[in-house]
Amino acid sequence: MKLGLGTYCFRWSIGHKDRVPDRPMTAMEVLDFAISQGCEVVQYADNLPLDRLSATELDALAQHAAAHDVALELGTQAFNAPQVDLYLDIAGTIDARILRIALDGEDALRPIAELAAEFAPLLDKARHIGCRIAIENHFNYPSRRMVDLLSLIDDDRLGVCLDVANSICAGEWPMETVSILSPHAINLHLKDYEIVPDFYGAGFTITGRPLGQGRIDADAVLRALPRHDDSMSVIVEHWMPFQSDFETTGRMEREWSAANLAAARKAIARRDPQR
Repeated sequence: MKLGLGTYCFRWSIGHKDRVPDRPMTAMEVLDFAISQGCEVVQYADNLPLDRLSATELDALAQHAAAHDVALELGTQAFNAPQVDLYLDIAGTIDARILRIALDGEDALRPIAELAAEFAPLLDKARHIGCRIAIENHFNYPSRRMVDLLSLIDDDRLGVCLDVANSICAGEWPMETVSILSPHAINLHLKDYEIVPDFYGAGFTITGRPLGQGRIDADAVLRALPRHDDSMSVIVEHWMPFQSDFETTGRMEREWSAANLAAARKAIARRDPQR
């Protein structure tokens, strides 16, 4: 397994919706943080879209990563065939072995056969450049429907980016999601969460916690993953809430990311003692 981080570790430092710092964190700065933490891989998600970088910037990013033995992965949101095609071009440029696509509610409304037909030429292109496409279980795409899609397409270039917590929104508890999707996983998003009761007892909130301080059993998740794929990347993320200001929030994002990487590294070592 290769341990790394995703750009959603820096949701607030990069900028998210109406909360954007005066100087957003750059793709190169994310990579430098990952290098400082001994990461083996960085996954650039849709919150830091690489199609906005120039060819020169992409080349510099790829060269800097290669110089430090860091693999690059990339991702885009929802399924849009032309967008995925563009990102496969970028994957070829930076030698990315994983392109993650987050299917969500609108994708769940489309017939599975229609989605499968659009994937076919993209998988041919992915095979040509040596990349695999990993479909992430996002908030409103049921895991069993994803398995149906994978079964219909039946191509080893297509697998799952297994996020351990996203599917709570779809009515699945994490280990249920893991049990359904782990046989198809080629990429893992590892984060932790807690359920916090409302002060007045009017419901509760699901919120992020540093890995190992919430409800996720990282050891059980890792044990459920296929053992035949040593190239699988474990990407840490977190759901850290925004703090009082950008400076405080940015500092905490770095602290949480470092703590999550340390906890994930220990969990991987328990799974693979000879690693």
